Amino acid sequence: MRKTLAIALMLTASLGLAACDKKSEDKAQDANQHAEQAQQKMNEAQDKVNEAAKENVEAAKDQAESNKAAAEEAAPAAPAEAPKTN
Repeated sequence: MRKTLAIALMLTASLGLAACDKKSEDKAQDANQHAEQAQQKMNEAQDKVNEAAKENVEAAKDQAESNKAAAEEAAPAAPAEAPKTN
């Protein structure tokens, strides 16, 4: 009787342990994976923002040069010195 009871308890305990899944561990791993992916996306987005800022700086420089050249072209040429008449 004791032997069958012990075997039944061990069988029940082993089935109970086998039936337990690792949901909390799986969820933690999934959360870590999603956090890593989010960090990678944030890094990519920051890189794109940095590239856009550099392009804006270059565009501003080009615009300034263009404005300077346009101003030089629009300014009348300095007249040559007229001969002096006495």
